[in-house]
Amino acid sequence: MNIYHFNFLILETALMPPVLLLSSLYLSHTVKVSAVEVNTPEEIFVENGTDAKLPCTFTSVEVISSAASVSWSFQPEGAATRISFFYYFNGKPYPGKDIPFKDRITWAGDLNKKDASISISNMQFRDNGTYICDVKNPPDIVVKPGEIRVRVVEKDSLPAFPIAMVAGIVIGTVTGLSPLISIVVCLVIRKNNSKKRYSGDPDIDARLGM
Repeated sequence: MNIYHFNFLILETALMPPVLLLSSLYLSHTVKVSAVEVNTPEEIFVENGTDAKLPCTFTSVEVISSAASVSWSFQPEGAATRISFFYYFNGKPYPGKDIPFKDRITWAGDLNKKDASISISNMQFRDNGTYICDVKNPPDIVVKPGEIRVRVVEKDSLPAFPIAMVAGIVIGTVTGLSPLISIVVCLVIRKNNSKKRYSGDPDIDARLGM
């Protein structure tokens, strides 16, 4: 490096704004960071007027500290922009007070268990859309937030738990096994009876020279 180039670097550094200077000094050092991986279901169905839990879990190699935070945003069906409606930081939830989620958001997670879930009460058709879960745990960074497609449907339109189907499967299984069980039981009984007849039948003992 010649003296001219050296003097130019000194001049460039002196004219650099303080913020950029600090950023340059920070980036000049190697900072070890890793990614926070956020996991959410791709899609859930919710009945109109019921409560919905939006599951969100994450993984991070760093210890969960007070600097960890969770933010939820909502992109309505057909809209191009997102609305931030919930924030969790330093052990405290900060639900949004604006419509449409006013007074309907509840923190349902536990950062120590790497759970960032929330619950929304009284789901309405206007709540159809995509919900985005973003988790930060410095110095870990998020590569891609989790996204859940929520579909609100008419109440009682979701299929009920198939109790009849399960009962039918159980009955069918038991019915199908019944012949096999009967055969096994008959063989066991016949074997036991044969032993009894052998040990207690005088004619058989005489023929066998016993």
